[in-house]
Amino acid sequence: MYKATISITLRPSILDPEGKTVHHALTNLGYDEIDQVRMGKRAEVWIDEEDEDDARRVATKACEKLLANPVTENYEIHLEAVSPDEMSNASTG
Repeated sequence: MYKATISITLRPSILDPEGKTVHHALTNLGYDEIDQVRMGKRAEVWIDEEDEDDARRVATKACEKLLANPVTENYEIHLEAVSPDEMSNASTG
């Protein structure tokens, strides 16, 4: 069993108005060292597969079909093996 942590970000060529707004606010707060901000999303997906390659395949299909827009977004998948107890605890939230 695996927990997939999926980071979804706008492609570099896509304008990020939310990132620009956050950058402006940080600059106003005195964080002049911060040069750029890009905002994104994170999804945690628990996958009931024993094999890491199969879990990655499931996570990739979920990204391609629903979680990420392939035209405007990139995604990165990080897999972590979890015990059945960790998986059942995650489903109670």
